[in-house]
Amino acid sequence: MKNRIPSIIMFLVMILIIGVCGIFVNIILQEFKSMQTIVEPEEFKTTISVNENTTNKNIEIPQDENNVLDDINNGYTQQEENYSNISINKYFYSQLDDYSKTIYQAFEQNKENMKTGTYKVELGNSFSEILDTENGQDKLGEYYQSAVEAYTYDNPDVFYLSPNKMYLNIETTTKGRNNTYYVYVNNGNETNYLIDEFSSKEQINEALEKIQQVKNSIVENATGDTYDNIKMVHDYLVKNIEYDTTISKDNIYNIYGALVNGEAVCEGYARAFKYLMDNLDIPCTLVIGKGKNSQGNTENHAWNYVQLSDTWYAVDSTWDDPVGYNEGWFSQVTRYKYFLKGSNDMNIDHQATGRFTEGGKLYNYPELSVENY
Repeated sequence: MKNRIPSIIMFLVMILIIGVCGIFVNIILQEFKSMQTIVEPEEFKTTISVNENTTNKNIEIPQDENNVLDDINNGYTQQEENYSNISINKYFYSQLDDYSKTIYQAFEQNKENMKTGTYKVELGNSFSEILDTENGQDKLGEYYQSAVEAYTYDNPDVFYLSPNKMYLNIETTTKGRNNTYYVYVNNGNETNYLIDEFSSKEQINEALEKIQQVKNSIVENATGDTYDNIKMVHDYLVKNIEYDTTISKDNIYNIYGALVNGEAVCEGYARAFKYLMDNLDIPCTLVIGKGKNSQGNTENHAWNYVQLSDTWYAVDSTWDDPVGYNEGWFSQVTRYKYFLKGSNDMNIDHQATGRFTEGGKLYNYPELSVENY
């Protein structure tokens, strides 16, 4: 019997070693799956589509109207729309020039009206000075593009707008040698400038109500501690959103898909994170760039920078979600691998480009802490 005891002990030790190895392999597999099963879209769908030869595809310029009599009205009022009373404190807005800010302010002023998808946003004669310069129309197209980009990335709650269906119109009236320009934004020949998933203001308000119900259920658990609140939102998104690997379902790029449907791609995760941070009064910005997965492949990606104790850190809730793995226990290292990270770690496989579209405005992002939180 005494001779058998060492053998039994050895057998139990081997079982223990095999068990530990199994757990270790399981952790490695989960880490691998969390990085390998994500297939990001080739391009983001929330910015203006740009032709190779122009930055203002969505600009319509009706033929000049030659008015020889001063008292002939061509159907619009010659006046400058004033949106200067609109106070905005948004990250990308602050980086715009005055022309782009005017367009952004006009969107904000008419936010409720634009839910119809057909409302005409009037800019009046605000841009006559620049339109009288050489290549003025091209310059205004660039200012317009920057305004739309900043507006949609600063405000995840306007998910229902489709920039590709929004048209900047420039109407020119010539009187002798003088030109007068009237500028407005509308839906052009499109049915509306809403994303395909919505077709009316009523549908949008219903969607917003559902989003707000989810938001309220989350923020009601907020504490007085900023770190706890950031972690709470991060964990909620990781646990409640399923990454859509088909890249084909409705609303996967926006907060409705992320918070209501529970399905999204990286942009949906990042927009939902910013939306919730905004509602918790925690400074946060959405970041667009490139991510390099564990196979060494570089793909379009979106994540967030968030401010904690006057310092900025990176959060990637998408890559902290173990995509494709069955529910259950998974590695805490995986869950928080991209949570409140500094540049030393985050920049290894994340590169913020600063541009939302090729040839678009170059935006600055907050300077990250070098070290992790």
